Amino acid sequence: MWLRRRRYRDPRTAPGLWQPIEGPSLPDDSTVHLVIDLALRVGEVQLASGAGAADVTATVMAVADAYGLPRTEVDVTYTSITISWHRGREAAPITSLRVVRSRSTDYTRLAVLEDLIRRIVADEIKAPDAYAELDRITRQPHPYRRWVATCAWAGMAAAVAFLVGGGPFIALSAALVTAVVDRVGRMLNRREVPFFFQQVVGGALAATAALGLYATDLLPGLRPSLLVSTGIVVLLSGLSLVGAVQDAITGYHVTAAGRSIEIGLLTAGLITGITLTLRAGVQLGVQTTIADPLPPLISVVPMQFAAGGVTSLFFALASYAPLRALPIAAAAGAVGTATYGLLALTGTNTITCAAVAATVVGFGGAVMSRRLRTPALVVSVAGMVPLLPGWTTYRGLYQLTVEGDGSGLSTLVLAAGTALALASGVVLGEFLGRPVRSGLSRLERKLAGSRLSGLPRPARRRGH
Repeated sequence: MWLRRRRYRDPRTAPGLWQPIEGPSLPDDSTVHLVIDLALRVGEVQLASGAGAADVTATVMAVADAYGLPRTEVDVTYTSITISWHRGREAAPITSLRVVRSRSTDYTRLAVLEDLIRRIVADEIKAPDAYAELDRITRQPHPYRRWVATCAWAGMAAAVAFLVGGGPFIALSAALVTAVVDRVGRMLNRREVPFFFQQVVGGALAATAALGLYATDLLPGLRPSLLVSTGIVVLLSGLSLVGAVQDAITGYHVTAAGRSIEIGLLTAGLITGITLTLRAGVQLGVQTTIADPLPPLISVVPMQFAAGGVTSLFFALASYAPLRALPIAAAAGAVGTATYGLLALTGTNTITCAAVAATVVGFGGAVMSRRLRTPALVVSVAGMVPLLPGWTTYRGLYQLTVEGDGSGLSTLVLAAGTALALASGVVLGEFLGRPVRSGLSRLERKLAGSRLSGLPRPARRRGH
């Protein structure tokens, strides 16, 4: 209830200058707490899956507004979500905080959650039913068994080996090493070992396997750089580069800083593991050599198209994407690598190739994700994975640690620039694709309305 000034033609009949006007009644406290907790849990699942802070904020506000809680204020950081609902001048606001303690990539859970959000916004489900369904979504296990994810990571490493010019034996070795790294990481994760040390162990295992195969000559002509670079791509693929750049661009600088620190720390752990292993190999007399730098990707565009698609498909499978999203992820990877390869053939520099290819992938994901009922995050991240600079990172590390060449620092800067170009290109593509997606949605609604208007109307009954 609030006061509003009323005007009267005859002041003598006016009971007063201010009259109480009945407004919309406020929800009861139990309903308010239910809706706020529902919105917080929805945002928690999105943030844990790698979504940007701007998307999480918009989703939380949309859920709260759909159930009668307008004027909500939402604050998202990398580890927490805070929501406050203003109830006017006569009542204190209600504020609640939820901490995001764990992060687990499950794109099937994210896809089901986005479907629930669409139903909430469309007013197709009540708040208690939505809360019960969200509880079911968060409690259900992964759609695939853990060994399926391990095989998918191994398949992704084999595809990356083909992508950088390796043969079948290199691909098989990369698959086996990646499977061992994944199982060891799973074991360390169960023992709650910090992720930094998990990255150190993963990088050390990949480099040790490469040096061991090279020293024993089990694979004649093996170049350790190929084997290590495939392992680096697999370990780098889980980093939320896209989310960090998106948060920085959209103004969520605290969240972007948190993501960037985590990415830098995990990358440092990976570099530490590889560097220690390479230095140990030199001390033990295992002298490896690096020939001329390989191209960022193989020069045969049809092979790029196939290898990039398979890489993205296995990445989506390892991230527990729904089955209907696997062909979409494969198409995103194929288009991204083919675009990169065609630009590279024209002599375009590496960073520009990466930025343009990622923009194409982000644009396609933003336009087609809603139509195909697949989260845009799946398309953008899966399409970016084949282009991650694993080879460039390894070469910079080798130059610094083994050859003692200071130019390795510039090589690492090139690798970091390529990764940032990929992430910023995906964000730019999504930004350019939003108006197109909105226009297509309006066109579909108009076409649906015109089809409905052309149907014969039922005859009216005449009254007796």
